[in-house]
Amino acid sequence: MNGLDDTPAGDVMNASSPLLRRLAALAALAIGAGLAAAVGSLPEPPAALPRQVAAFLPASGVRNPVTAVLLNFRSLDTLLELAVLVLAATAARALSAPRSVAAALPPPDPVLAAFFRLFAPMALLVAGYLLWVGAHAPGGAFQAGSVLAATGVMAALTTRFAAFGASRWLPPALALGPAVFLAVGVAVAGGGRSFLQYPAASAGGLILLIESAAALCIAAALAALFLECLQGPLRGPAADPPGGPR
Repeated sequence: MNGLDDTPAGDVMNASSPLLRRLAALAALAIGAGLAAAVGSLPEPPAALPRQVAAFLPASGVRNPVTAVLLNFRSLDTLLELAVLVLAATAARALSAPRSVAAALPPPDPVLAAFFRLFAPMALLVAGYLLWVGAHAPGGAFQAGSVLAATGVMAALTTRFAAFGASRWLPPALALGPAVFLAVGVAVAGGGRSFLQYPAASAGGLILLIESAAALCIAAALAALFLECLQGPLRGPAADPPGGPR
């Protein structure tokens, strides 16, 4: 027997695959319709919410209402989002196949390396601007971290930067964001204030400190996910040959 296609069972499976695909498509459509109906039945957000944000904005330490909501009014949610991103990057590093990063990288290209030398300073300047401008305009840690991660990916692909030192600087950078977030939250607690309830006089500086650490953490997480995907399949039975792990 060469495979399932030479057996009656294989013929049955091949004949039923279009039916299974149709059933899966119908199930997906039903789930999508149910989600759309659930979203459509949600109550309208209270019209007073924007006014409440505007009323408390002077005490938030920033002038951008989005940053105020993410880093002040609902800062615990942002901390948990950052923790989820760090856990995803950590899980990818733990499950990836043990393979050298240098072996997975393409050979260095002199043209791309020269372009990166021109691009990197501008990218770092843009990341710093996005981080700073988030206090009063669209921007902030997530945007700055994405630009830094793109710079790190280009560094890995053009200068083989990831071939050395990545295993040393990625874990501390991943831990930096949640660590600073938690440290600030604990430091401001007390004196009638709760966890992550900043004093009005120092809220702006504390938010900038948190966002700076979060930007580095986000950049490290995104770069780590790219490098782990670049190295190969996940470690496990499907990635190992029949004789055992490689």
